Amino acid sequence: MAQTKRLIFQVNDLEKTYGTYLALKIGKLEIHPGTIYGIIGTVGSGKSTLLNILAGFEKQSGGTILYDDEPYKTNWRGKITPHEEVFYSSLPDLKGSSQTVSGYVAMKFGKKKNVIENRYFNTGSFRNLWDRRLSQISQGERHWLGMVLACETDPRVLLIDDYGMYFNSNTEQDFRNQLTKMNRTLGTTLVLSAPTDDHLKKFASVLIFLDNGHIARIRPGISRKPQNKNQRDNRNRRGRGRRNR
Repeated sequence: MAQTKRLIFQVNDLEKTYGTYLALKIGKLEIHPGTIYGIIGTVGSGKSTLLNILAGFEKQSGGTILYDDEPYKTNWRGKITPHEEVFYSSLPDLKGSSQTVSGYVAMKFGKKKNVIENRYFNTGSFRNLWDRRLSQISQGERHWLGMVLACETDPRVLLIDDYGMYFNSNTEQDFRNQLTKMNRTLGTTLVLSAPTDDHLKKFASVLIFLDNGHIARIRPGISRKPQNKNQRDNRNRRGRGRRNR
């Protein structure tokens, strides 16, 4: 008998309200492992709200959301505990920080700093970022640094809001290449939002269009070869191990 493939996220009858304002209402949405999703919508469409809920940063007002067949855990105050396997590529407010990017990476990864410098900061559009202060980097550079942290912590799911908004064509291509490599080699599930499909249609496998908090349509994007079976099995075993810790 064929085994049912486990989903990363299962969303059913999801609602999010702020007072009397209905920000999000989604009947059903399934996020499959190892797939790249693009969430497309203008300001007010609900895309950022959806990503915040998937990340565990906000709690839905109604409906259910399951991660790996289980609801997010909450503490005694009812606040969601974000899952360690889900990484939201965002950084805290770094204004006024005198720390450099290299110092920040060293603080996070220790002796691995030199490997990370060679891997992400010696070529391409971000080669001059390494010695800059965190307080001086742009939004696009902050996104890049967040993506580097994500790649090196190897999350099962990576969420990125407002993808491509702060990039020129060269930096977006560098960023896209890193993300597709991450998806291809590690099997990472990617969920990225943007106001248009200009960038995401180039590499997302599924495009989901939101309008006024509702899914307007879903259409296929770029077709990709399946991951290596051993890679998928290792990822699944590792995920089960994390959940049992």
